[in-house]
Amino acid sequence: MVQAQATAKFIRTSAQKAKLVCDMIRGRDVNSALATLKFVRKTVARDLEKVLRSAIANAQQKEGFGGDVDRLVVSGCYANQGPSQKRVRPAPMGRAFRVVKRSAHLTVKVTERPGVARGARPRRTPAGTAAPAAQR
Repeated sequence: MVQAQATAKFIRTSAQKAKLVCDMIRGRDVNSALATLKFVRKTVARDLEKVLRSAIANAQQKEGFGGDVDRLVVSGCYANQGPSQKRVRPAPMGRAFRVVKRSAHLTVKVTERPGVARGARPRRTPAGTAAPAAQR
């Protein structure tokens, strides 16, 4: 099972905004995640798309990769807070307001799903037997 990751540092967005988009693609297969990022109306989605494509390329370069990109899944996607730039904005009556320009570090991890043999079907419970308690 191949695992790969990619990180983009010092992206000019807040980690809170980036986490909203990360939650959308976590756990999806890479083709579905790329399609989602293409149509999300958030600016950070473009940056996350670049990081995801980089993680896919990193997985392809790993030893033991099966060669099928369709079997890759986004196993982890998170945004950590980066350094903040502090600026001062003039305010009325001689005061000053502080402006904080935040940045984030975006990380995407992809994992290869174990392959299913051709022609094999998933196991089903026989008709008439009760399903385990966990599936009820």
